[in-house]
This record gives sequence, C-alpha cells and structure tokens, in this order.
Amino acid sequence: MNFSSDTAAPAHPAILEAMLAASKGPAPSYGADPWTAAAQKSLRDAFETDLDIWLVPSGTAANALALATLCPPHGAILCHDEAHIERDERGAPEFFTGGAKLSLLSGKHARIELPALKRKLDANRHDFVHETPVHVLSLSNLTECGAAYRPFEIAERAALAHAAGLAVHLDGARLANALVSTGASPAEMTWRAGVDVLCFGATKNGAVGCEAIILFGAARQRLMDLKVRVKRAGHMPPKMRFLGAQMGAYLKDGLWLDLARRANTSATRLADALTRAGAELAHPCDGNEVFVHLPEGIADKLAKAGATFYPWIDGSHRFVCSWATEPHEIDALAGHLG
Repeated sequence: MNFSSDTAAPAHPAILEAMLAASKGPAPSYGADPWTAAAQKSLRDAFETDLDIWLVPSGTAANALALATLCPPHGAILCHDEAHIERDERGAPEFFTGGAKLSLLSGKHARIELPALKRKLDANRHDFVHETPVHVLSLSNLTECGAAYRPFEIAERAALAHAAGLAVHLDGARLANALVSTGASPAEMTWRAGVDVLCFGATKNGAVGCEAIILFGAARQRLMDLKVRVKRAGHMPPKMRFLGAQMGAYLKDGLWLDLARRANTSATRLADALTRAGAELAHPCDGNEVFVHLPEGIADKLAKAGATFYPWIDGSHRFVCSWATEPHEIDALAGHLG
C-alpha cells in the first residue's frame, strides 16, 4: 500500500531493456549518440513541431536550468506559491539563475488565478531600478495539488505573459497525466498554447531518471546558452545515451500515455474508495494524485496498517498512484477504511 509518491515506483521493464541495449559497445559522448538523436526525433513527432532538447536526470535540474536560460540574475520569475520550484527545490532556481527572485501568485488548487496574474503584470516596471522586473511566467501541469490546466487556461495566461514581454515555462513533471485526463494533445497543451520552454517529465511515469528540457519556437535560439549552463552545472553527462535510451523507450508506441492512463485510472479508483469511506476531496483528481481530508483517526489507522501517504500543507493527505499501482493495493487500503 505504497501511495507515497510516483517516484517510489519501479522503472518500466521496456525502459530498462532499452538502457541495456544501449550498453552494447562504444558510442559518441555528450549527447552526440544515436539514442539521444532518436529521442529528439520522437519528441518532435509527439509535439508535432521542430524543437531542441537537453536531457537531465531530475525535474529540479530541468526546471532550474530552463529558468536560468530564460531569466537574468536581476529578474524575477512568476509562479504559484505552491509551485514545485518554490516549495520543493531548495532555492535551485535562484542558485542556477545567479540570484533571480521567485515572485509568488495565488489561486485555488495551485492554479494561478488570472486576476492575480493581471495585477502583477500591470505593476511590472522594467524601467524602475528599485523593483525586480519579472521575466518569466512558470506554470505547472499537473499542479502541485494534482489539478490540471486545460489548454485554453494555459493559453490565457501565456497570452498575458507574452503581451508583457515575459517568456513562459511549463513544469511538466506530470504532463502525461494531465494530457490523459484532459484529452489534449501534447502540442495543444504546450507550444500551441504559448509555452516557450517545457520541462517534460518521464521519471515519475516509468523512467529511471530522465527529464527533457524542450525549447520551442524562438526559444530555440537559446540552445547554446542552455548548453553552457548545463556544462557548468555538471549536467552534461558523458554517457547521455542512457538518458536518450530512456526517453526513446518512454515515447515508443505511446507507452508514456499508456502508463499515465494506468496511473490515473488507479487514482480515480482510490479516490472513489476514500470518498465512500467519508473522506472529502481537497482538490480535483485530474491525474494520478488524490488529496483528501480524512475522517478522524483514519490517517493513524492506515499508517498502522502499513499504508504510506503524505500529509499536505493544507491539512489534507496526499495519496499518489503510479503506473505500477496494483488493484490489490487499493483493495487492501479500502479494507482498512471501514
């Protein structure tokens, strides 16, 4: 009954097999290998556009490097006050940018509210030396509360940001889950909605450790700047073929969406079991995470029975399903709810 995190899940066998296959014989270093090239082509096909990529092993590295490429040290990054870059990355964006500031916005279910964004952009002054002007809008899909932005919601926020001269970054650690739940295509959810740079996650959905920093459109001109930053940060792995092999296997034949669909289905089933037992949903179950306010004593009862889950900052509890969550785990937890 492990519902602690999707990072606790094992790697998918197809991804492990791809890494093993990539280990036969020598290959060019630093991303010049055929596996990384194939991964880039697969990403182009999936997102239906030309793009540039860099592969890194963690979401924190992806976010911090992407934001450092978009924001100068004297600038600011707009994000929700519950965003991963604010609450869970120990100042990595500030460190990698060389001092840029995170400027926090509000909104239910960790989705940035349009009025709050408009107010901040209206007050943004690049010509006033005493303020820190914003350069980037960072969104997350899924959000840190498990809610999904629909493509039109990203487009609304991106349009405001672009009109104010900002770049748009999307933390897509659970993008696959958001796509499955909304029915949107990868293109609709990202560059067509105005996203300039995407951090595309595979680690939470079956990979060993692989995230892609994806540059769309005009942001592709920043590729060399990104490469310089990844080199200085120690994120230019000599044997990048093992990251490329992961990403290629992840995308092959739609595996990534199949795995996300499996995780989302498990979360829906788990949410049903919890709410039938009297729990109340704290946030929408738009993906593979379930946030609930549990009845008195149930959290302790589940913990004593061996279930693992996470207390959330709003007083709810988070239960996370993965591609590897088995029906019997949900049944076992449900059996302890009565």
